[in-house]
Amino acid sequence: MLLLTLLLTVFFGWGLGSRALWQPDEGRYVEIPREMTVTGDYVTPRLNGVKYFEKPVLFYWLQAGAIKVFGIREWAMRLWPATFALVGCLAVYVAGRKLYDRRTGLIAAVVLATAPLHYFLGRAVTLDMAVSALLAVALFAFLLGTREPPGRARRNYFWTFYACAALATLTKGLIGMVIPALVIGAWILILNEWRLLKSIYLPSGLALFLLIAAPWHIAAALANPEFAQFYFIHEHFQRYLTKIHGRFQPAWFFIPILLAGFYPWTAYLTQAVVKSWPVSWRARHENREGLFLLLWAGLVFAFFSFSDSKLVPYILPILPPLALLTARYLVQHWEAPSSASLRAGTWALLALGFMLALVLVFVPETTPDRPRVAEYASVFGGYAWVILGSLLATALVPFGVGFLRRPLWTVVALALTAAVFLAVADRGFVFLDHKRSVKELALILKPRLQPGDEVMTYQEYYQDLPVYLERRITVVDWKGELRFGIEAEDVSGWMIDEASFRRRWNGPHRAYLLTGQGNYDKLRAEGRGQFYLLAQTGSTVLVTNRMGLP
Repeated sequence: MLLLTLLLTVFFGWGLGSRALWQPDEGRYVEIPREMTVTGDYVTPRLNGVKYFEKPVLFYWLQAGAIKVFGIREWAMRLWPATFALVGCLAVYVAGRKLYDRRTGLIAAVVLATAPLHYFLGRAVTLDMAVSALLAVALFAFLLGTREPPGRARRNYFWTFYACAALATLTKGLIGMVIPALVIGAWILILNEWRLLKSIYLPSGLALFLLIAAPWHIAAALANPEFAQFYFIHEHFQRYLTKIHGRFQPAWFFIPILLAGFYPWTAYLTQAVVKSWPVSWRARHENREGLFLLLWAGLVFAFFSFSDSKLVPYILPILPPLALLTARYLVQHWEAPSSASLRAGTWALLALGFMLALVLVFVPETTPDRPRVAEYASVFGGYAWVILGSLLATALVPFGVGFLRRPLWTVVALALTAAVFLAVADRGFVFLDHKRSVKELALILKPRLQPGDEVMTYQEYYQDLPVYLERRITVVDWKGELRFGIEAEDVSGWMIDEASFRRRWNGPHRAYLLTGQGNYDKLRAEGRGQFYLLAQTGSTVLVTNRMGLP
């Protein structure tokens, strides 16, 4: 456990601060806790000074603690997601070891750690990794608890389940309750074991759940009369059942996300699912644990597929059970020479890897000549053939001789290949900073700011700007996701309209403006004020209404 923890800590923690905070998510989920540390209000989340009730507060509290200890640094802001990524892998390891054997647990941890969706979200400031890890601990604890005889161990497992489900609810809302209830309810129904409800410490467990999850919800409702309707109705039921958030995608949206997000282990996913599927209805009791994992992955996948609001990270919670099912399949063939299905899977990986290498080498060369693109291509192009060579070696393993034909070497080769690929891809993300962050402009602006200066954004809101400036900004003619908070209280001092912008821009005080190139060209063409260009990155410009040093 200690060795695995150390290795995964390095794997998830290396280079956490190598790139800027990307908008919108990373900027948002740092700015809200930053404002908490400034105002001392840890009940009502605010984004740029505006009430923001889309999500509960646990992750904000954790981030606020990191800010107090380490300050606002990119690596510190990504420390908690990386920690939860580590927790998810350790949970899979412990569950695999206890349900099956140590080898299964180790392989499951490796599979999960090297799944791209898990790795990259473990290095991004979002809520999804936290809720996925908490749900994984909760559901694994429930499953392990059902295997224990009555006593302290069984009770502790179930109390862990209730506590982690409550923490998941306090992280991302009602799915912390809905997903466990959906999976466990279906499992009990299929097995027809309703008597289990009598031995899962339901009264004390529900009390523990409410003790953890309820206080903030009550406090928020008491402090903000508008909270309950927006949080429960708008952000949960309407988000799921309607297209109100503008995130509608077709029902098959998550299929390619899963195939790419679980790569390269998708080669064995079908075999793993088939192997764990009950051979008949009467045989469903013979592999209770496998059935639980299948329901966990399948029902969560279906739940979000039928939602009218879809985002890529939503299916992250299905990766832990899939990692364990895949590991179990590989271990079951551990001592036998590679099967036809194993060889077919690795050849599929080779084909995908070859296409990936071609994309990395040739696509950047066809892009219009831009310095950043050339720099990005130089990083990826040099490693493309390393990736292809690794995949080729992996694909040839099942056709080797003697001990090389064991699945052990396939797992080792795949894990190393995946680790190389993830490290290379992560290194290349820094070259996208100019598109996903205004850090460069913020660092140019920050030393120039004097008391009384005003920083504005025009018809846009750059989520990372107030983070890097460490101050609230004025937003012109934009509401977006802050519409509810703008309407809930008077924030007209800094959420202003076009007329107020014109008065302030042409007033006696120095002002700075960040906006897109198109808006900048429009404002200059209108001729209703002076706009002096200070800096530009990509399509974003920084201008001022006064020339000369402040």
